[in-house]
This record gives sequence, structure tokens and C-alpha cells, in this order.
Amino acid sequence: MSQITRDEVAHLARLARLALADDELDGLAQQLDVILDAVAAIGQVTDAADVPPTTHAVPVENVTRPDVVTPSLPRDVVLAGAPEAEQDRFRVPRILDEEA
Repeated sequence: MSQITRDEVAHLARLARLALADDELDGLAQQLDVILDAVAAIGQVTDAADVPPTTHAVPVENVTRPDVVTPSLPRDVVLAGAPEAEQDRFRVPRILDEEA
């Protein structure tokens, strides 16, 4: 279909600030040709109106549960397992030098 010339590859390499040898320019021209032909073939496969938009290859469903309030442990039982407690809260060491 399309033929990428060696000069076009050299121009793209200059824009991308890539230093390419002469043999690399020829090889990249062939590779870019194959890539562009593949993209063009994909574009001819179907009309976009026939294909529904998708974000995943397989259907994805979010599994949720209802929020239900359940009793938790009493505060004194929870704080009994803490290394230090103060004013019914966990006491942790200060990690910043700022005053709160």
C-alpha cells in the first residue's frame, strides 16, 4: 500500500533526535511500511457503527453488597490491645516536627 521512503525515515529520525546508521534507515523504512499497512487493513475490516464500544475484552461486573451496620468491639477492648492509649484514642509517636 504505502511506501515509506528512506528520506522520510531520516526526517523522522532527525525530528526525534535519533542518530541512525544508513542500514538502520532502510530496515526501519520496511518495518514502518509493514506497521502502516497493518493499521490500514484494520481500518478496512468493519464500519465502526457495527461494533459496540468496549473497554474490556470480557464483560466486567462490579460485585457489591448492601451497607449494613453491625456491632463492633467495645472501645475499651480495642484500646486494651494498643501499646499506648490517651483520651480514648490510640497514641502514636509524632513523626513531624510541626505543632498540631
